[in-house]
Amino acid sequence: MLYNLAGMRELFLLDPEITFLNHGSFGATPKPVWDVYLAWQARLERQPVKFMARELSGELKKARRVLGQYLNADADDLVFIPNATFGVNLVARSLDLKPDDEILMTDHEYGACENVWEFLSTKKGFKAIRQPIRLPLRSPQQVAEQFWQGVTSRTRAIFISHITSPTAIRLPVELICRYARAAGIMTIIDGAHAPGQIAVDLEAIDPDFYLGNCHKWMMSPKGAGFLYTRKAAQPQVEPLVVSWGWGENASYSTGSRYIDRLEWCGTKDPSAYLSVPAAISFQAEHAWPKVQSCCQEILSEAIDRLNFLTGLETIYLPECEPFVQMAVARLPGAVDLVELKQALDQQYRVEVPCIQWGEEKFIRVSVQGYNTPSDIDLLVTALESLLQNYLR
Repeated sequence: MLYNLAGMRELFLLDPEITFLNHGSFGATPKPVWDVYLAWQARLERQPVKFMARELSGELKKARRVLGQYLNADADDLVFIPNATFGVNLVARSLDLKPDDEILMTDHEYGACENVWEFLSTKKGFKAIRQPIRLPLRSPQQVAEQFWQGVTSRTRAIFISHITSPTAIRLPVELICRYARAAGIMTIIDGAHAPGQIAVDLEAIDPDFYLGNCHKWMMSPKGAGFLYTRKAAQPQVEPLVVSWGWGENASYSTGSRYIDRLEWCGTKDPSAYLSVPAAISFQAEHAWPKVQSCCQEILSEAIDRLNFLTGLETIYLPECEPFVQMAVARLPGAVDLVELKQALDQQYRVEVPCIQWGEEKFIRVSVQGYNTPSDIDLLVTALESLLQNYLR
């Protein structure tokens, strides 16, 4: 082991009776960050008018500055949003897509976000195209070239995940954004699973839009995400809720029309946003790169054991981008995923997702700082029993 995770579990609020291997779905917040979150709520309630009307804008600016340093982005290009799906809705509804236009994505995208494009395509008449990306991945260059085969003269925008939700693969967003910039195609990157799991350098990626969650791998309280918009694209962004930051004479003013239009949408609890710096500090205080390396080691062994158990091939080859804290292993095709998930939950108290992706079935394992090899031992033991009728 590269780092000793003993004692890390006590820093989280998770039920000790549950083996939690599903950080990728909703995250989990450390106790010190949760305490900061509660302190922000208490401060709001002590003098709501003073806080909301006279202090909030400045506090959000401080939080954006810390987030910008974390993502290598200008703080004025960032705005807090509730979650990544909200960001997809915001960007998708802002784009002026016409009936002959196409939006290109992979066949590995998150279902809720696919729904956004399908919903709007029925209203505006554009086409949402899914370009197949075959597994296993061979190399970043090969994946980028395979994806680019879906580009046509009608492609106006590309929507692609940084790390996919159903298959937990890292896509070469830097390469694809570079190709798209040269071709004059807009890029929207879904970074729901990236920040906090891998280093995200928005200057290097250079997307038009990048939306991410802070409440997953960054471990902030729930309801904190962000939207990054390249300066040249900011005038295109329209708010989902028009409020006091709209118009030439906006009464909510931060000095950035982009932030003004999006940041204020009426009364809401901003405590999750304001707690993001505490989540970033928590990682720094606990040598998070070492924690991640340890998690990666545990997860790598877990995937090897699961693949050996089922006798099925891995989807991860050495030449592709490595997983860090979330990965999938194939399950036998005859397995009933609903029954398997229920048995893992009820018989073994293991929280882990079982996923259908096309014709394939996966179990998706997340390893966070509170997990230990004994959690993987229990998962493997459970699957040895539950899958015995499907093995070899």
